[in-house]
Amino acid sequence: MNQKTLQVDALESEAIYIFREVVAQFEKPVLLFSGGKDSITLVRLAQKAFFPAKIPFPLMHIDTGHNFPETIEFRDWLTQELGVELIVRNVQDNIDNGTVKEETGRYASRNMLQTETLLDAIEEFGFDACIGGARRDEEKARAKERIFSVRDDFGQWDEKNQRPEVFDILNGKIDLGQNVRVFPISNWTELDVWSYIKKENIEIPSIYFAHKRKTFLRDGLIWSADDEVVFRDEEEEVLERMVRFRTVGDMSCTAAVLSDAVDITKVVEEIRDSSISERGARIDDKRSEAAMEKRKQQGYF
Repeated sequence: MNQKTLQVDALESEAIYIFREVVAQFEKPVLLFSGGKDSITLVRLAQKAFFPAKIPFPLMHIDTGHNFPETIEFRDWLTQELGVELIVRNVQDNIDNGTVKEETGRYASRNMLQTETLLDAIEEFGFDACIGGARRDEEKARAKERIFSVRDDFGQWDEKNQRPEVFDILNGKIDLGQNVRVFPISNWTELDVWSYIKKENIEIPSIYFAHKRKTFLRDGLIWSADDEVVFRDEEEEVLERMVRFRTVGDMSCTAAVLSDAVDITKVVEEIRDSSISERGARIDDKRSEAAMEKRKQQGYF
């Protein structure tokens, strides 16, 4: 057994412990599920944590309406395959009722609009713990998070006033109106996630593997031209390229990378050799130096 396998096994044990603590300490948890690799990993970990019983909480997707079709198809297949409850709440509903305003222009995205829909859903169902797939290696604001991260009754996060988590003691006590975001794979890296997917032989959406796709270049990034979501200037030429996606957020802010990694072994090799963060392909993180932190303060994942 190599060192990487031992490391992933240890991370798995930690995550299973966290899942069990969530169910022990909270009354109504939910797993935030996007159909991406991190949330798919969470589902496998939840299966292991409660086997042979079913996962004892629903999955919830905050759908921007601009998700990659491959991801939505996989989401529906997986939840049906596992027989778990799937709750979907749509950003479009908040746009229609005027609680959020859709962006326009060259860099328009619905990614930031998810916050309002998420907070509405938490209030609607009374969830007191929302389990998410954020990892500390993704982005510097993520690195500030605790595993049990308390949100106030407005859904806001105070990064300067967080509970200590010494000796892996997780404190789930909250006041009325508060809820907790839980991050079982906080200590994982992108390579850890892919190594675990390989080890467990987990099914993932085809979009994560290299495939031919109509794309165009902007700001040094490769954008999908297979849909009408991503804004494209007339002079931006569409070409077919061999690409894959390292992260699968809203289509309007998620770029592809050139790749020939057509299977999980090659993906792991590619990530091991990469010197660029996966969120380097997420334009929403580039709006300002503190873009992610500001969104998290307002109630984002």
